[in-house]
Amino acid sequence: MREGPKPPRPAPRGPDRKVQRPQNPPLRIQTTTLWEYPSQHYGNAIQGDARYVGATPSYVIWNVIQRYTQKGDRVIDPMCGSGTTLDVAKDTGRVARGFDLSPYRPDIERADARELPIESGAAQLVFVDPPYGDHIDYSNEPDCIGKLSAYDPRYYEQMGKVLKECARVLAPGGVLAVYVCDFFEKKKGFAPVGLQLFATMASLLEPIDVVSVVRHHKTLQMGNYHRAAEEQNFFLRGFNYLFLARKPEGRRGEPAGRGRSAARRR
Repeated sequence: MREGPKPPRPAPRGPDRKVQRPQNPPLRIQTTTLWEYPSQHYGNAIQGDARYVGATPSYVIWNVIQRYTQKGDRVIDPMCGSGTTLDVAKDTGRVARGFDLSPYRPDIERADARELPIESGAAQLVFVDPPYGDHIDYSNEPDCIGKLSAYDPRYYEQMGKVLKECARVLAPGGVLAVYVCDFFEKKKGFAPVGLQLFATMASLLEPIDVVSVVRHHKTLQMGNYHRAAEEQNFFLRGFNYLFLARKPEGRRGEPAGRGRSAARRR
């Protein structure tokens, strides 16, 4: 009996063989209030640092920048983390400054988000991805807001100072974007971090909209987490909030403009 053709051997894997990453889909403006993208980064480059715990998905920042700024506009990130906002701003031709209590790289300036070294009305966009509890060790700085529990009223007091400072540095017509998640701990229950921060934002600025961003955290791929959520009757965090609000233009009581044309007015 004759044997059929043998299947080809797989190419050997070694130091000279490159493993190609799957291509990310092209970026596009998200048009609904439910956003999803399959990767932490867009294109073939890395924005920020993939090793940084709690890094912001760069496509979220890209969408906000594209919607609410134009080339040459100033973008501020007062809690800059691994620098994702700086990288996206550079890709899109915006002028960005990033601050952090514990700078991760040289182009991030050391400063407290509650007291930024920026003049009032200087930014067209402020993007902030704050800690939403004390479950991640961001730094050894004693004043780090990430050392405050989501169940501690002091967290919301200090975040109120951050949001007030963000509003101060915005130009009239400028936009504040806050990317945050709620928190749940079995023994303590649900902490509605997002809703409380949004209430503070709405007291300072004019709300634009609320977006839900699908989370792709690795724990959501683990069956044991889903089994625990089902058996113990709690929910895994499946989305982050993206809160958007605008600083009013003109006299008090006058509605702020909408869209990119309004964002260009000074």
